[in-house]
Amino acid sequence: MSVKISALEIENVKRVKAVSFKPTQNGLTVIGGKNGQGKTSVLDAIAWALGGNRFAPSTAKREGSVIPPHLKVELSNGIVVERKGKNSDLKVIDPRGNKSGQALLDTFVSAFALNLPKFMNGSGKEKADTLLRVIGVGDKLYELETMEEQKYNERRAVGQIADQKNKYAKEMISFNDVPKDLLSASDLIKKQQDILAQNGENQRLRDRKVEIEERANRLQTEISKLNSELTKTLAELETAKKTVAELHDESTAELEKSIAEIEDTNRKIRANLDKEKAEDDAKAFSHQYEALTTEIENIRKEKYDLLNSANLPLEGLSVEKGELIYKGFKWDNMSGSEQLKVATAIIRKLNPDCGFVLIDKLEQMDTDTLQEFGEWLEQEGLQAIATRVSSGGECSIIIEDGYAANPDTEPALNALKTKTWKEGQF
Repeated sequence: MSVKISALEIENVKRVKAVSFKPTQNGLTVIGGKNGQGKTSVLDAIAWALGGNRFAPSTAKREGSVIPPHLKVELSNGIVVERKGKNSDLKVIDPRGNKSGQALLDTFVSAFALNLPKFMNGSGKEKADTLLRVIGVGDKLYELETMEEQKYNERRAVGQIADQKNKYAKEMISFNDVPKDLLSASDLIKKQQDILAQNGENQRLRDRKVEIEERANRLQTEISKLNSELTKTLAELETAKKTVAELHDESTAELEKSIAEIEDTNRKIRANLDKEKAEDDAKAFSHQYEALTTEIENIRKEKYDLLNSANLPLEGLSVEKGELIYKGFKWDNMSGSEQLKVATAIIRKLNPDCGFVLIDKLEQMDTDTLQEFGEWLEQEGLQAIATRVSSGGECSIIIEDGYAANPDTEPALNALKTKTWKEGQF
């Protein structure tokens, strides 16, 4: 069971002359009054009584008083805390016989509960670190966020390169009337030489044909004497004619043209190859970008699962990039009541044994929001003692000139006895 304040008595502390009351155990107790009457002094006195000398006001004794400060706070666990005497010595009475003194109070009294502004005025990172420390996922979340940031920066660089590659590839020229691979001048020259050699052989065969024809003519004149030789020669001639008829000379004009145009053709081929490589590079970086996007999404899911599985003190509360987020809003975009709700929930989680919190200056809340906040406190089993510049029906007690106004002698304040928000009596 968390510890709460059951009753308190304060005399001669700062602006307070004499104030005593019993705050609501669950919900909101509003200390009202005009400025300079001693409302904040009540909270400062409670913080001093329970938090020790680190919370002592610089000038604790009320101005003009010859009697030293006297503080008495009764807690729900039976412990009674007193400060009195010239040196405001601390006395802690524990009915269970446990260790006494400030060390005992520090085991269940949260420093943030006594000094809520210290939490609320901290940086966004400090608030987030406090929450992550409470739920025990700070180191793992920091590791994931660092990994996410690295992957995000890597993906952004890859995306920029992919865009540049695509743009470069689109701007490059290409040719459709050239081979895919670069041409080799030596290959073309070799082909030319082979054709010339073949053509030379063809010419040799042509010359052979002429030679045989001449020989046949000579033999023809001697036909009478060389009939047998003529028959043989005519047979050779017939064979030679058939061979020559089947011959076909190839033109080297196309190769000569290719050799002459090889540099221009290779220039076009290189252009095509460069464009193809640029397109391939762009595709590769695009695939890398998509892979990094998947990694980032997986990291973000792991972060979400980590926080979702953590025992967060308030529904809708989370941490993103080192900032507290509540219902989708960062701290500076939360309403005043939402900030108080978040701060109170975290402080409760920070030290579950401390069931109360002190809140100064609730003027930013209208009465509807005030009631909503009080109902939430009741629902959570929390006690809040707060101040507000007001003397309206939302106030549980009014401070006037350092005293708690007596409703019996102040007709205008008869309805302002200590009430619970749940009963709605205001």
